Amino acid sequence: MKNKPVDVEKGRAAPVDKLHPRNPHRGRYDFRQLIAASPELAEFVSPNAYGDESIDFTDPLAVKVLNRALLKQEYAITGWDIPAQYLCPPIPGRADYLHYLADLLADGGVVPVGPAIRVLDIGTGANVIYPLIGHGAYGWQFVGADIDQVALANAQRILDANSGLNKAIELRLQALPGAVFKGIVQPGERFDLTLCNPPFHASLVEANAGTQRKWRNLGKQNAGKPLLNFGGQGAELWCEGGEAAFVRRMIEESVLFADCCLWFTTLISKSATLPAVYRALKKAGVTDSRTIAMAQGQKKSRFVAWTFQGESRQRAWAAARAE
Repeated sequence: MKNKPVDVEKGRAAPVDKLHPRNPHRGRYDFRQLIAASPELAEFVSPNAYGDESIDFTDPLAVKVLNRALLKQEYAITGWDIPAQYLCPPIPGRADYLHYLADLLADGGVVPVGPAIRVLDIGTGANVIYPLIGHGAYGWQFVGADIDQVALANAQRILDANSGLNKAIELRLQALPGAVFKGIVQPGERFDLTLCNPPFHASLVEANAGTQRKWRNLGKQNAGKPLLNFGGQGAELWCEGGEAAFVRRMIEESVLFADCCLWFTTLISKSATLPAVYRALKKAGVTDSRTIAMAQGQKKSRFVAWTFQGESRQRAWAAARAE
């Protein structure tokens, strides 16, 4: 491997404590502007213990309505909704992933924008949040893949409700059990980036335990009920072997599509997963890999990126894209 992956958890790269500089959600929520964009939010806003306007972040409906307002205000998305119990993602953190991905493609600090950039979202979900934000922020084209037909049907309803999105975002059903890229990437296709928010837990029991920890961190008691303010179910939250097994399969399969994608990436929830990821990358024979730290206040996260393209091929890829 030409460049050894950077392990941010061991201090080999500077950690961060704020959202990406280009992230429009860096400051406090301006609830007056959000309510102006989406009046339904008003009934959920009230002063918190510090006297600041806020919502009850333990209320799933309040979180969903806040997301709807953020999407409408910042990205001009209307009609956004998700079925009950499906994952309702925190938008600032999702936007952060996309802005750091954009840095991977930047040439001399200039991020490429427009439809020439094609991105594959593995597990796009009912919320289709990454394509919505990525297209809104950079004008990129997206393919969103998922194994859940109900999720894809809801995602399609969101696209249909917004003029032009069906031309920018395509949805595909992953019909091959256990596959990641197989059955989704079509012959002759090329993607500048892939991204993924993998199922983090190894079982439903582990997922529910994680839910309870988050409730305790929010200072709430949930009486053992598997309710989470950001929702999530089934394949959104867990798979056999957890994120370590899922990401290992992704890396192994990426070898088969080495010439189809410039940068493969995935979020990694647990720092303890990183050593196994690095071993899998070394075994796959990647040319370059990077670990990018992200943070939103006390919440720390990271994603791993890898490529099979050397520097000269990366330059040729960018040149071909510009033609």
